Amino acid sequence: MKIKIKNQSTHKLPAYETIASAGMDLRANISAPIILKPLERIIIKTGLCIELPIGFEAQVRPRSGLAAKHGLTVLNSPGTIDADFRGEIGVILVNLSAVEFKIEDGERIAQLVIAKHEHIQWLEVQNLNKTSRGEGGFGSTGK
Repeated sequence: MKIKIKNQSTHKLPAYETIASAGMDLRANISAPIILKPLERIIIKTGLCIELPIGFEAQVRPRSGLAAKHGLTVLNSPGTIDADFRGEIGVILVNLSAVEFKIEDGERIAQLVIAKHEHIQWLEVQNLNKTSRGEGGFGSTGK
């Protein structure tokens, strides 16, 4: 699949790091380093704009290494970029650690995954088919 991309940054285009990678790293496109304080959130721009076909979305997801090692994550994970959005991709980062985190220009801050989705039509009913799980949720199936 080919997707149009406009690169307004000074960085290379996102790319898959391995043949089996689902996501491509997004890089910070900033003019100066940014210090993200504990529990602070910020939108970091990437300098990238994309044109997705209808029926697809781009999902902005955290990088596992930043989350595990530094407590940095994508606040609205996964963030959705709709097929009709043509603006610059921004990443809402939050620092959930107890220490400041310095973001540098070009730093890999998130992943981008392209996913197919469906549009549905609601069929309003009074009852749903029963299942063995029923209405159990939020841990009802065990640890």
